[in-house]
Amino acid sequence: MAGKDAFGTQFLRDTTGSGTFAVVGNVTDITGPSRAREAIEVTAHDSPNKYREFIKGLKDGGEIGLTINYDPANSTHAALDADFEEDDLRDYQLVILPGDADEHTWDFSGLITALGDAYPTEDKMERTVTVKISGMPVLTATG
Repeated sequence: MAGKDAFGTQFLRDTTGSGTFAVVGNVTDITGPSRAREAIEVTAHDSPNKYREFIKGLKDGGEIGLTINYDPANSTHAALDADFEEDDLRDYQLVILPGDADEHTWDFSGLITALGDAYPTEDKMERTVTVKISGMPVLTATG
């Protein structure tokens, strides 16, 4: 098989600080984690063939991007507002292929860095959410 259908992927937030997670409702699109690594330049006057040289630098866990069919009365959407306002990091999960034998879960701590709401005249209300990952996100086979 060439690929997998991502339908059903879930974004969850820790509701208690002790590992009790709840699914955020009405998520339509998810991106990330978009991990990155710095390249530290170490080029010197005697670098071979006048090519720049690099060594590995610090890693960045990246971000998770969400698009939600926004409902201000939805408690999980209101919880994202509270997460944005809090000063502490929160634990989140991204569950890929939930209930499938190939289920995998990303576990990470993060902070919400952006919330964007849209209220178009001829379409649904929508919210975009950006979660900045702090530390290393861990992918585990959970199926």
